[in-house]
Amino acid sequence: MWRRGNKRFGGGGSGGDPPAKRQAAGKDDADDGGVVVAQISKNKRVSVRSWSGKVMVDVREFYVKDGKDLPGRKGISLTMDQWKILRDNIKAIDEAIKENT
Repeated sequence: MWRRGNKRFGGGGSGGDPPAKRQAAGKDDADDGGVVVAQISKNKRVSVRSWSGKVMVDVREFYVKDGKDLPGRKGISLTMDQWKILRDNIKAIDEAIKENT
């Protein structure tokens, strides 16, 4: 049960500890050098990368800052199980697209 005044993320309560710092979304301690599989548009890419010891299929928007392409917050990372489900349903997705166009 949460008590009034306690914060969900990080200390900072009466214990005198400073609040815990949370890492910004999209940041990782390791190098984010995934293999770009497809450039969908000017700023959208599909890549395969390893994150926290797991292989992920990443569909993400990128933006340019100081001459560097950086991953944005808009996107999705699929685990291998999720990727296999999506891959196995491509035919059904294509049929649904045809029905709706």
